[in-house]
Amino acid sequence: MNQLDALKQFTTVVADTGDFRQLAQFRPQDATTNPSLILKAVQKPDYAPLLQDTVSKWHGRDLAEVMDRLLVRFGCEILSIIPGRVSTEVDARLSFDTNATVARAERIIGLYQAEGVHIDRVLIKVAATWEGIEAARQLESRGIHTNLTLLFSFAQAVACGQAKVQLISPFVGRIYDWHKKQAGSAWDEAAMAGANDPGVQSVRAIFNHYKHFGIATEVMGASFRNVGQITALAGCDLLTIAPDLLAQLATAEAPLARALDTGAARALDLPAVNYDEAGFRYALNHDAMATEKLAEGIRAFAADALKLEQLMLAA
Repeated sequence: MNQLDALKQFTTVVADTGDFRQLAQFRPQDATTNPSLILKAVQKPDYAPLLQDTVSKWHGRDLAEVMDRLLVRFGCEILSIIPGRVSTEVDARLSFDTNATVARAERIIGLYQAEGVHIDRVLIKVAATWEGIEAARQLESRGIHTNLTLLFSFAQAVACGQAKVQLISPFVGRIYDWHKKQAGSAWDEAAMAGANDPGVQSVRAIFNHYKHFGIATEVMGASFRNVGQITALAGCDLLTIAPDLLAQLATAEAPLARALDTGAARALDLPAVNYDEAGFRYALNHDAMATEKLAEGIRAFAADALKLEQLMLAA
């Protein structure tokens, strides 16, 4: 059994890509997208016609609406291949506007429903700012399920659990990147690999907290830099993995064991943690890595959304 098949025994495997033609070979349950992945896809000859067709069909409409229609077009193509859910992201430029995020999410869901897609097959991705988490709380109360992204801290995860969001995506690789950069020449790659990886440790702490306290929010590790980070999180509810790493797992034959376990988490002695808005903002501010990576991630997704808009205008 290869490592990809072994991983599927413990964890729901999700494909992290807008390149839906790659999906069938890996047989993932779910798939995730974001503006950066869609931007990358539409610049390939195979996918450029989707952008041109969408822009042509909805010419004259508000650019933000056409963008949402393009994202939903990709999502529908993905859903025709996978059995589970697709995650579609709200514009990162709305990350600090609760009302605008809710309105945009409702429009995206409406577009999916107009294509015959059941509401339970879509997760709306929202940045895990305080405003984004509050938007997710409102959306969940209306039956729209959410995936809280750009999640780097325990505080963000706790707040998401309190909001009863469907799923969170802690970013393993970007946490690793920050700590490696901070350490500079003192970084010891071998010593900080696997279970010692700071990104892996972050997800493990969140997983243990959720399972110990019976929090139903799903944990989906994301943003991986190497296979070792993935195998060190075997047993996590879900892991969303880029196609190149899925391919590496599919050709690896080394044994793979469960690393995270719900029963073990329930047996731990952990303190209860809760946050109001002030406590959340202070805890996030106190975490330099999470503060920097959240801001950086929002800027990067916003920049790619702008580039996508520019391609649409030129189409």
